[in-house]
Amino acid sequence: MSGIGIIGWGRYLPEGRLTNAELADRFGVDEDWIVQRTGIRERRVVGPGETTASLAVEAGRRALEHAGLRPDQISHLILASGTPEQPSPATCAFVQRELGTTGGAHDVNAECASFAYGFVVAAGLMAIDPRPILLIGTDTHSLVVNPEDRDLGVLIGDGAGAVVLAPHDRSWLRGWDMGCDGTKVDSLRIPAGGSRLPASEATLRDKQHYAQIKGNEIYLNAVRFTVGSVSRTLKAADLTPEDIDHLLPHQANMRIIDSILQRSRVPRDRLLTNIEYYGNTGAASMPIVLAEALDAGRIQRGDRILFAAFGAGMVWLTALIEWGAGEPVGWAA
Repeated sequence: MSGIGIIGWGRYLPEGRLTNAELADRFGVDEDWIVQRTGIRERRVVGPGETTASLAVEAGRRALEHAGLRPDQISHLILASGTPEQPSPATCAFVQRELGTTGGAHDVNAECASFAYGFVVAAGLMAIDPRPILLIGTDTHSLVVNPEDRDLGVLIGDGAGAVVLAPHDRSWLRGWDMGCDGTKVDSLRIPAGGSRLPASEATLRDKQHYAQIKGNEIYLNAVRFTVGSVSRTLKAADLTPEDIDHLLPHQANMRIIDSILQRSRVPRDRLLTNIEYYGNTGAASMPIVLAEALDAGRIQRGDRILFAAFGAGMVWLTALIEWGAGEPVGWAA
């Protein structure tokens, strides 16, 4: 059984910028209030013709180029997103068509934890089919947020990040913990558009196709579930918080990240974040941060990176990877 490692990465952010000045004017608040509440100064948002899939295609192309692989060398495409291109078919089909990858493809929707979930899924697939996998996290939450919703409106940005995974003689994935508490489904949801509440004139009139959030519930549960998951992952790996070189959390908002840092006891100087400039990009947030940190030379061989993801559902996943563990091995086309 083959281990898994990363051989390429890429990111793509739309050119459109949404600043705090614009949002302060829209919602009648002060710019400093937004920064203090979220840690965000601006975000990227899609423009006309840009979609969840189109962002994913650009990030995927860059990751393939970095890895030095052709699309037809990818055995499987995993598309991680909470904002699909359309109800059917799966978003991966649109991305596969544009990129020209071969083999299988499927979507993973664990909302903002989708990329982390996709990474663990990829590790399992790699163990039984040791060939390259393209994993893309992509979201366009700006398209599903009510323009009148201040709580979500100040948080949300769009983007995509991707990694190319390949078989290694030793797995980079050293431990993980995942979970879901379905009793919290109402804390963050889009009620309409599925089989439970099909879209209709009534749902459109009542704006039920927009995201709805109970901010305090999300904050409390995201911190509680994530801190518990961090503890279990570190215990399984026989490590302490001080042993972690980098904490890479989902970029939800800075208040949640600060609380996770404080309660998990991971030193603050280990934090990887870019929320100030991109906001909460959902399933794209973690691979975008990872790609930026790698391009900046912040991550070195042997570093221990702790992924800490959470999202609507409520779902969570923490995963410990050792960067550069083992060596790549050959694979059959």
